[in-house]
Amino acid sequence: MKISINSIKRFRRFRFGALLIIPALSVSAALLALAPGRALAQIAGDTASKPATPAAAATADGKKVSSKNMTLKGDTVWTDTGVTVEPGQHIVVTAEGKLRYSDAKEDNGPEGLTRNFKDLIRILPDNAAGRGALLARIGDPDTAQPFVVGAHKNAVAPVGGKLFLGINQASVDTGDGSYTVKLEIFAGDGNAVREVAKEVTSMPGIDNTLFAKIPRRIADQQGNPGDMVNFLVLGDEAQMKQVFTSAGWVTVDASVESTILAGAIASFSKESYLTMPMSPLYLFGRHQDYGWAHAEPITVVASRNHLRIWRAPFTVDRRMAWIGAATHDIGFERDQRNNGLTHKIDPNIDLEREYVDKTLSSTGYVAEVMHFTPTNPMTEAHTATGGSFHSDGRVLILKLSEVSATK
Repeated sequence: MKISINSIKRFRRFRFGALLIIPALSVSAALLALAPGRALAQIAGDTASKPATPAAAATADGKKVSSKNMTLKGDTVWTDTGVTVEPGQHIVVTAEGKLRYSDAKEDNGPEGLTRNFKDLIRILPDNAAGRGALLARIGDPDTAQPFVVGAHKNAVAPVGGKLFLGINQASVDTGDGSYTVKLEIFAGDGNAVREVAKEVTSMPGIDNTLFAKIPRRIADQQGNPGDMVNFLVLGDEAQMKQVFTSAGWVTVDASVESTILAGAIASFSKESYLTMPMSPLYLFGRHQDYGWAHAEPITVVASRNHLRIWRAPFTVDRRMAWIGAATHDIGFERDQRNNGLTHKIDPNIDLEREYVDKTLSSTGYVAEVMHFTPTNPMTEAHTATGGSFHSDGRVLILKLSEVSATK
């Protein structure tokens, strides 16, 4: 049985809310001293490092599937549209209206207010967008990534699920007013064939002979054992990249420099923390081929879902195999190797394994899903930095669709 993470993810998202208390002037100075380009870009509203969102230049030439008009009140963050969309369908939104925030000098429309310095410390559904901007999200609220629709948007649904419209604001800082929205859903153009992931109990090549070739844990450069290998992806490199980017994950480079402290100080918006480099860890004698990170919908800045993957030096049933270790950052702790500052991970790493499953399986690019328990499964251990973790020992296997990756 798969673990249900709806309520657990919501709980763990908020339990580490107060991680660092730094005087405002010190933070401002640190922003400019440690990452001046990033700080100024954020103030100006730079979104270059945000995860890919549905295409803005899409056309809706397909048959209209549904249409409705609705009103979004300024005292509500998210509203269920009652519409379920399929991957590849076009979502066309046209909105008008005004909101007014108590500390704002003027009204704003669905495009939202111009971002300012205070937006660096606000926790909004989309911290890269202006307060009051009209948003949308699709699917599970614990995994769905909000994207801006503004006054008009023609977007292609990257995943399937319930469609929600929202206002980019905190629940304790709502606007006075409302938006009137016309929502239209059109059939896709047929160029992207999507599948519903099928839960299976076996796959060719997935057995203990395979896992005898895969180390159970990754390691740091000194060989200290660390995170557990907890998922495999079967598919070529283009397919692997497609499924992660479609699910809202972004690539993060490995860095040989210590970036934890700088990130803790400079990352007062979640997109900058999301793209902060990951330290290099090792499997098959080399550091990760890719690092991927995923922002939580509304979260403290020190929390991100992230994973590292390595291309295996062998194939599985003649398919390329990617071996991964996924963990969930929930704060910072002392590195027991050197007394430095490092990420603290949620010790229940199975939640992150299921988070990977949920986000990737919803894209329509996963054909089959299974969980495999190797002989002598790992259930408890410590990371290379000294933190503890526990697991039921199962490894997630995701077999990607044979559909060719789009360019």
